[in-house]
Amino acid sequence: MDNPLSNDPIKQFNEWLNLAKQSEINDADAMAVATATKDGKPSVRMILLKQADDRGFKFHTNCESQKGMELTENPQAALCFHWKSLRKQVRIEGDIEMVSIDEADEYYANRPYNRKIGAHASAQSRPLESRKKLECRIKELEQQYPESAIIPRPPYWVGYRVKPKRIEFWMDNPDRLHDRFVYIKNDNGNWDITRLYP
Repeated sequence: MDNPLSNDPIKQFNEWLNLAKQSEINDADAMAVATATKDGKPSVRMILLKQADDRGFKFHTNCESQKGMELTENPQAALCFHWKSLRKQVRIEGDIEMVSIDEADEYYANRPYNRKIGAHASAQSRPLESRKKLECRIKELEQQYPESAIIPRPPYWVGYRVKPKRIEFWMDNPDRLHDRFVYIKNDNGNWDITRLYP
């Protein structure tokens, strides 16, 4: 089969991501994350990828947010990266696992100061009376935790990893005759590769 891509989809993904970091205006690691409730009602939003390796695709968020609650109810997710400058996209589907406490602590400890404060201040996805209330909460936390202080990770600030079962690479071509290749993990843990019609 005339596959111009690597036999390893994770390696191929990181090659494309590194190219995108050189050409995208900002946030080459931005991805759409689709989740669903236990009865299948979908939702989607843009967040940032933190790591892609043989274990999967990792991101961090508030587990009490809408996506966090949906991932608890229905531990599956789909991701989509679209890099306009490259005219390429990658779609990923898989099961969800939560990262270890140590891994969540390590990531949180390396966040910039303002983002640590923001994680404590925001009751993500829940109603907010006014912007002023949020700003007041941030000022309170800045007094409680000066920049020299160790700011503990909130227990609800966790990490998730999408363990991929299906990864599709899409490359733009003229006349909408795009190149599409899908990698599907088989029972042996290896990847079967198939070219798809545009």
